[in-house]
Amino acid sequence: MRVLVTGGAGFIGGQVVAALRARGHEAVGFDLRDGLDVRDAEAVAGALNGVDAVCHQAAMVGLGVGFGDAVEYVSRNDLGTAVLLAGMADAGVRRLVLAGSMVVYGEGRYACEWHGVVRPGPRAGADLDAGRFEPRCPRCGEELTPGLVGEDAPVDPRNVYATTKLAQEHLAAAWARSTDGTAVSLRYHNVYGPGMPRDTPYAGVASFFRSALARGEAPRVFEDGGQRRDFVHVKDVAAANVAALEASSQDGALTVYNTGSGEPRTVGEMARALADAYGGPEPVVTGEYRLGDVRHITADSARLRAELGWKAEIGFTEGMREFATAPLRGE
Repeated sequence: MRVLVTGGAGFIGGQVVAALRARGHEAVGFDLRDGLDVRDAEAVAGALNGVDAVCHQAAMVGLGVGFGDAVEYVSRNDLGTAVLLAGMADAGVRRLVLAGSMVVYGEGRYACEWHGVVRPGPRAGADLDAGRFEPRCPRCGEELTPGLVGEDAPVDPRNVYATTKLAQEHLAAAWARSTDGTAVSLRYHNVYGPGMPRDTPYAGVASFFRSALARGEAPRVFEDGGQRRDFVHVKDVAAANVAALEASSQDGALTVYNTGSGEPRTVGEMARALADAYGGPEPVVTGEYRLGDVRHITADSARLRAELGWKAEIGFTEGMREFATAPLRGE
């Protein structure tokens, strides 16, 4: 299979290219670093020549530095996806795997002892200022128990990046219906591993901590460090993309899969694991916060395991030990 990988020179895209080639496929990279922009319809049309499938990894990621980034997020993520899909429709390419994100859910799944499964709203600044980080039941105000989110959960994007990732899925679904194509969105959890970009406001928290350690500084952990996430190794994410490309999927529809390790950990645990493996300094819990961050988001990846036969192979301890000394992009 000849596969066009947008963002093929990036952190995740580069691993996807390698994984495809290891499976005997022909992977063709298309990346802004090489002067190739998915918003350029002419460049996209040329790249799609002879292609059997597209693995769309190109995106502007992270929370950015403020709402002023909204125009660039929408341009790169949503306009870029629309140009790519229009090119695929014209070229007769009918297979797409999209790099989705668990951020489309907003807060994770919560249960109240008295009211069952509930959906708390965005956390108030006054509560965060006072160190009240845990969402409360919107009906009775009592403490909630976090759980795993399934793919059928309502979506509730709470920042610009999340909104653009959901829009990408809607565009992919519309393309699939219009062309009778096959579209899969892999809703990534917190991807980490060698080659993450360093020292940028658009990188993930694992990169922030790893970059701090490389500078001899203590990782700064926001809130109280109790935020629950699912840290999944980039090689496992690349393998999920290959599995999705090779699988038979429903034509004319978008299928979504949560893509995580299945091993939820707190941000504080991750910072300590990296610091221990690196040899210090120890993390500092600051109590700071960012509006738009969610408290807990861990999703159930059972559907991906059951339907595509994929499972994460690299555990948290092993992965963090490797990542603590692995090179980052820009080093």
